[in-house]
Amino acid sequence: MHNYSELKIWQEARKLVKEVYSLTAGFPKEEMYGLTSQIRRAVVSIPSNIAEGTGRSSDKEFQRFLDYAIGSLFELETQIILSNDLNFISAENYETVCLDIKSLIRMIVKFKGVLVV
Repeated sequence: MHNYSELKIWQEARKLVKEVYSLTAGFPKEEMYGLTSQIRRAVVSIPSNIAEGTGRSSDKEFQRFLDYAIGSLFELETQIILSNDLNFISAENYETVCLDIKSLIRMIVKFKGVLVV
């Protein structure tokens, strides 16, 4: 078992949550129950899955929850791309968030001990 709050991947996921919540605060109000909600659920699930995985009884189960976190990162990236397509975010914010997403994916993959191809 790991103490999730000491894991760098969990700490970085928390930072991403704050970044994305701040970003989506500027979305159109009519998106509150649409894309804003979807994005926020996806980003919150990342540190949540990392934390939940640490409480599992085996490393194999922990890795499964890390896979869920990676899946949520890809989901989030898709939603950020769509937000950019819809002009809800600036090009600068789009680039920043996408870089942070890709960085966290690499960190989690490395943590799992898998080579990035």
